[in-house]
Amino acid sequence: MGVRMKLKWGVVPLAGILVGIGSLVYCESQEEISELKSKSGRVFSFTGTRLGIPVLKASIKIENGFSEQGKRLYWIRAVVNSMGYFGYFFRMNNRFISTVEAETFLPIRYVKEIDQEGLLVKNKNYLQTITFDHSGKKIFVEKSGKKEKEEFPLSFETYDPLSMFARHYLKGEIQPGRDIHMSIFDGVKLRQMVFHSKKEEVESKIYGKVEAICIESTTSFSTFEEQEGTIRIWYSADRKKIPLSMELGLPMGDIHFELDEMKDG
Repeated sequence: MGVRMKLKWGVVPLAGILVGIGSLVYCESQEEISELKSKSGRVFSFTGTRLGIPVLKASIKIENGFSEQGKRLYWIRAVVNSMGYFGYFFRMNNRFISTVEAETFLPIRYVKEIDQEGLLVKNKNYLQTITFDHSGKKIFVEKSGKKEKEEFPLSFETYDPLSMFARHYLKGEIQPGRDIHMSIFDGVKLRQMVFHSKKEEVESKIYGKVEAICIESTTSFSTFEEQEGTIRIWYSADRKKIPLSMELGLPMGDIHFELDEMKDG
């Protein structure tokens, strides 16, 4: 019974929110950003654990070199998979793609492909496409199995989780002690969030002891009937802005993501 309570979250949409709002960290120079723009992309790989037991593998990849209607674009891809040894108890293979204007970092499309099932998770299998119409100030949501589009108002500087990641990893800058206000649409609802930041030393699996910026916010989770939980993200407090680890404090327990690898490709 205890294991069932810990794993039946439908955790991937939450992980999508988590990684999307991650990279709001202190930036000393734009060297690292220029270096990334000259390459094909960058990949961040994470392992998610519950009570020290690995349960999920996640990755985020920023890709450049694309264009649409004369506009230069980034693609940000996120994948979250369950560990294979869970078998029929817990299978998850969820994918997210955000298409972002390179100059403004505004989102154009956000696609969620949810594929999960098992005894310990809620069965879900659908494709959702979110289109951001900035000229018409509207958000359109299409979901497999539904004929009609849903429509939402688009407020100023609204992002999907992954376009927020791209904007603040590639462009954003923040000092410790400063609050971060953001508006995020994840396909369920528009969420107004405030993150508080502080500087602290953390232990990284691959870098050892690191000076980091921790940003933290409370938010409601649709998976838990809008009950409140916390999101915490730690980044290296230097120009590289490496996302070292991330944590969800959920009503039914915590899940912790630790960076395993960062590489270009």
